[in-house]
Amino acid sequence: MNSLNANTKAMPVSNGVSRVVAACLALVLAPQALAGFDLDRSVMSDAYWKIWNGSAQAKIDADIERYRKADATVAVDAGDGAEVTVEQLDHAFHFGASIFNFGQLGGKDRNARYQALWDTLFNSATVPFYWRAYEPRPGTVRFDASEKDSERFWNTCREPERQPHWRRPPPGPIIDFLRARRTRIRIHGHPLVWANAFQHLPPWLWFDLCPAAEKAALEKASGVKFPRPGDQERFSIAEQKRDGNKRLLDSAWKKVYGKLTEEEVAALVPTFIKNLETKYESHVRDIAKRFGSRVDSWDVVNESSLDFEQFGGKAVRGRPFDASRYGRFCCSLMPADYAFKAFVWARKYLPDTAMLSINDFNMSEAYLAQVRDLRANGAKVSMIGSQMHLMNPQSSVTLAKGGGSGTLNPDGIAKRFALLSRAGLPIHLSEITITAPDRTPKGEMVQAIILHNLYRAWFAVEKMDGITWWNVVDGCGLPGEPSLSGLFTREMRPKAAYSAMDDLINRAWKTKVTVTAKDGKVSFRGFRGRYRLTWKGTDGVSRETFAEVK
Repeated sequence: MNSLNANTKAMPVSNGVSRVVAACLALVLAPQALAGFDLDRSVMSDAYWKIWNGSAQAKIDADIERYRKADATVAVDAGDGAEVTVEQLDHAFHFGASIFNFGQLGGKDRNARYQALWDTLFNSATVPFYWRAYEPRPGTVRFDASEKDSERFWNTCREPERQPHWRRPPPGPIIDFLRARRTRIRIHGHPLVWANAFQHLPPWLWFDLCPAAEKAALEKASGVKFPRPGDQERFSIAEQKRDGNKRLLDSAWKKVYGKLTEEEVAALVPTFIKNLETKYESHVRDIAKRFGSRVDSWDVVNESSLDFEQFGGKAVRGRPFDASRYGRFCCSLMPADYAFKAFVWARKYLPDTAMLSINDFNMSEAYLAQVRDLRANGAKVSMIGSQMHLMNPQSSVTLAKGGGSGTLNPDGIAKRFALLSRAGLPIHLSEITITAPDRTPKGEMVQAIILHNLYRAWFAVEKMDGITWWNVVDGCGLPGEPSLSGLFTREMRPKAAYSAMDDLINRAWKTKVTVTAKDGKVSFRGFRGRYRLTWKGTDGVSRETFAEVK
């Protein structure tokens, strides 16, 4: 558990321009920073606090001390007895959020406050790579921003939520922004492969890759009429979400799967199946070529465990294609063994240094079995993603009363992550939604207390590598997602949930101590991450060195 840090040579402290500018930016762009989080216990029931009792909290504290801290010894050019200030600069643990509303909040001040969070709060960002928005037309790839992705466009857009590229900014400018931050930011791409027929898969895969003769043969054999390109393109993502009858391709495939076997479909559309797999691989290859050296980790495949169960608990089956039902959400035709092949392609085209993650909401034994089966077949799965979405405001009300899912109390959390930890991989709690019951101060405090206790319990898990909040701003989810699940209001007013998170990340879990030098060294115990040590030398000149506590 303990580790010796790496350090650099001490040097005189400089009041350089870059540090002054950084401090000014923090003050100007992030005025939402608050003094601390005043937890109001009265908004939660006695039954809630009986669950989150002193004994449970003490166990969490002990595990945080055990798993998130380390001892370090650093060489310093200081005389015996000199006082050395040890200040943590950033975390090894990844505290993140999706950055899906980059430049889209309707005003320069709002956008600046939003972006400043990756200097003042978050050290990880999930960047969107949804294929449908990334390549809306074949060969027309949104690497970089166009006029419709500009701040000017969004600042004058009357109904931003109805735009097909809402929450889907191009990745290039976001990655440029993140890599220029003064803090180290983990850039996480999401997702490469996903069997979601209208959030991820572009409809032109069917329209352009399937020959007309094969389309006609499939329609004749199944009796199902597939939509034409104009039918699908009339509807934005938002309109499709509101009316399930307009999920035209999804609906057609569901009908086909109800009438024909996999073998029958494969015999009718062999060229399409071949073209589909070729296009999937080239999609992964092209993203890797453009962004592979600039993105640290990837959700290689998203939400595939239900298909793994459906396909008999095997990652490699030797079937012609995967008739993905994607649980209850949608229906699509995918390349055979698509989850396994996604990792094959990712390993082939991405750098060896890339963290390759699988991501899912299904926290059952089947998910663990899928991870093990993928690895047994040679897939490089280096991280396991876990989601937790409290989408319904009533769920927070129920929790506040001491009820709700047994997976969201201290014992349930420990059991869930003990299961996932059996994979032996780092865990990324990749998508977190906690919804306020209402817009009142009491409702916002309920959201904040749930966040406070869950984050503490998650941070205490040994294998936990990071926690990523999903929708940072109220009203910025997809249609159908809750409007009160942000850390900020739509106007970028900080809510109690922001204060709770900031208090944990920047105060409770950040080490700052003063220690005494002896024999040219100082020793301390602190949260893992990067540190600056400052002291005065025997000549009275201020000095500093930097160290990594691992």
